[in-house]
Amino acid sequence: MNEEFFLAIEQLEKEKGIPRDYMIDRIRQALLAALRKDNPQAEEHVVVNVDEEAKTVDMYIQKSVVEDVEIPAIQLSVSEARKYNKKADVGDVINVPVDTKKFGRIAAQAAKQVVIQGIREAERSKVYDELTSKAHEVLTGVVSLIDERTGAVTLKINSSAEYSEATLPATECIPGEVLTVGKHIKVYVVDVRRGPQVFISRTHPGLIKRLFELEVPEIFDGTVEIRSIAREAGSRTKMAVSSSDPEVEPIGACVGPKGGRVGAIVNELGGEKIDIIKWSEDPAAYIAAALAPADVLSVTLADEGKSCTVVVPDSQLSLAIGKEGQNVRLAAKLTGYKIDIRPESRA
Repeated sequence: MNEEFFLAIEQLEKEKGIPRDYMIDRIRQALLAALRKDNPQAEEHVVVNVDEEAKTVDMYIQKSVVEDVEIPAIQLSVSEARKYNKKADVGDVINVPVDTKKFGRIAAQAAKQVVIQGIREAERSKVYDELTSKAHEVLTGVVSLIDERTGAVTLKINSSAEYSEATLPATECIPGEVLTVGKHIKVYVVDVRRGPQVFISRTHPGLIKRLFELEVPEIFDGTVEIRSIAREAGSRTKMAVSSSDPEVEPIGACVGPKGGRVGAIVNELGGEKIDIIKWSEDPAAYIAAALAPADVLSVTLADEGKSCTVVVPDSQLSLAIGKEGQNVRLAAKLTGYKIDIRPESRA
């Protein structure tokens, strides 16, 4: 029985990655839980010895030898003590073996629950540790369930421990995107908490950054740097980039041959438009670039605070502002400047 017990621990370590020491500690707790049900008075006097080399598990109650036994759970008479030690006398402490086979049904069930709970906690802890390293990264999940009432989407995310489930709330889904069960999608891991609880998003600007890192080698190796991102998920994103190598054109690197790199990201995001602009140390040049595709005649920075006045041709005013103010709103988020746009005729 003891040999089978240690083989089971070895199997758990190999198959589920649960450390042997952890499971042995859980076994100790299980035996104490069982004893607590059968003999609560003896709990503080129990010793559990686990010998991995000999493959034995022994449990004892340390009982004091007394002249008059008042608490049988933790005391022995001299005559009873000498059954275990012929030289036992009053004042000695005797290790009395506990026959675990005689535990009652309720006690055995309590021990079983402790072990099962220990295995579950170890598995969850392993998944948590693995997913923690994925925080602020992109994971690929498979849609397993769509809640028609709330719009939340349940994904299965593959980990080395097991398939873990994560919920994509409706508020973190790309507006207008149609998802179906079985579809593979990429999500951004916003945070991981104990449980484990994985907070994921399809609308977070971090998703854009990580997708470009995956698609553009120059970003991955640090030659091209993403300076800022402003996003309205499902509609439009503006991204400012720069290059540390004069021979590498940052916008061209992100767009890729025949637009293949940015095209793959647009497809992943369900057709979301992505404007890639060149970052500049000159705020005026940066703001002008951020208002693309509109042409800018001039940018005047305010003497104080981060605000500016931009003049555009009359014919470009609606393009600069964008539908429902989206273009200028994203440009303001991207640059960090409050932008006041005026047509040339009124400048």
